[in-house]
Amino acid sequence: MDPNLLYYYFMTLILTLMMVALSIHVLSYPGFNKKQKKWFIVTFATITFCALAELAIHCGYHDPRFNIAITILTVLQFSIAPSFAMLFAGALGFKHQIKAALISLGICLIIQISCAPNGYIFYFDETGLYHRGPYFIIYTITYIGSMLYIIGTLVLVGIRFKARDIGTIIMVLVVLAGGIIPMSLYQIHIAYCAVGITSALCYVYYNDIVQQDTRAELMRKQKEINNMQVHIISGLANLIESRDIDTGLHVARTSAYAKALAKCAREDLVYTDQISDHFIDLLYTLAPMHDVGKILISDTLLRKPGKLTPEEFEEIKKHAEFGGQVVRQILADISDEEYVSFASDIAMYHHEKWDGTGYPKGLKGEEIPLCARIMAFADVFDALVSKRCYKEPVPVEKAFEIIEKDAGNHFDPYLAEVFLHHKDIFAKINATIVEKDNK
Repeated sequence: MDPNLLYYYFMTLILTLMMVALSIHVLSYPGFNKKQKKWFIVTFATITFCALAELAIHCGYHDPRFNIAITILTVLQFSIAPSFAMLFAGALGFKHQIKAALISLGICLIIQISCAPNGYIFYFDETGLYHRGPYFIIYTITYIGSMLYIIGTLVLVGIRFKARDIGTIIMVLVVLAGGIIPMSLYQIHIAYCAVGITSALCYVYYNDIVQQDTRAELMRKQKEINNMQVHIISGLANLIESRDIDTGLHVARTSAYAKALAKCAREDLVYTDQISDHFIDLLYTLAPMHDVGKILISDTLLRKPGKLTPEEFEEIKKHAEFGGQVVRQILADISDEEYVSFASDIAMYHHEKWDGTGYPKGLKGEEIPLCARIMAFADVFDALVSKRCYKEPVPVEKAFEIIEKDAGNHFDPYLAEVFLHHKDIFAKINATIVEKDNK
């Protein structure tokens, strides 16, 4: 067998297998609706038909008695081929492509049927061999127009998804040129190989930007959900805090202090194995829930202006353990155990002390979750520098002295060093938020 013809057989086989593989992927891909899947399947089937028809036309082994049949096949192939671009545009979501494809098919059929009897575009000789007619340029023009239609479609898709990939469009142009130029100038029939590669590139391109768009939409929705979650948590915390504090700014302050301390610790290479961006985000989001357990404490105790009795203080201390329980009840429907545990640890353990004398469990040192150790600084510092119904605010410098004195006893000594090393940051937070509260 002629090696060139053998090559042509295998090239058509590979193209057919590629179209089958793409069709299988389309059918199994959940990102497309039924209508899009139908468009892609019809497009790939059209390419396969045209490639097989072209193989039959150019193989040179048909009986001359079947010239009429093979002429009809050629007319169909030459008429259907240009509509491939409209079919692919329909698969990419463009409207009115059925009408465009039918118009293209109708015009091409009229041209091919009119020219076929006289061999203007193509003809078969008495031996059954295919030859180009004197006006083959007509088919070339329709074919090139179809390819330009594809390129224009890709550009519009890129604009629509705001993610134009010029590199892919250039690749498509190069591949198409690699198929059209040999066909037009040298009668080397690899155009459908180029079309097949082009369809694969277009499919991958579209699939990629659909996924980009989907991911962007999911991220946008997740951000909205996270913002709603933060507002709900802050609103709940403010409501609870308002029962024993005259303003809801305590929530904003403690969250700001906790976030700042975590960032500073990471900058100073303290607990860098635990403090990640995710950790800081969780800390800032969930810090407002640290006193959620107060919802189960009597208003009388929370708003008592004088000093608490030992019995009353023991009752107040219960809010920490209550907090851990309440958090788990509130977040019971959230499947992210890390999120729930983080919030519960802040609420339950932020009154634990480094030396083990805190409550409710008497945890010591690094037995206390890091988020709770950080929260302890934020809560105590805010309590010191803020006005309460039972006390006046302590000067900021005095508050720093108290923190320094209690380092290694009440507070994590490594975090205390970080806290005191960055006094200016916490003083600035105090100046911008706390002073509003004391006015």
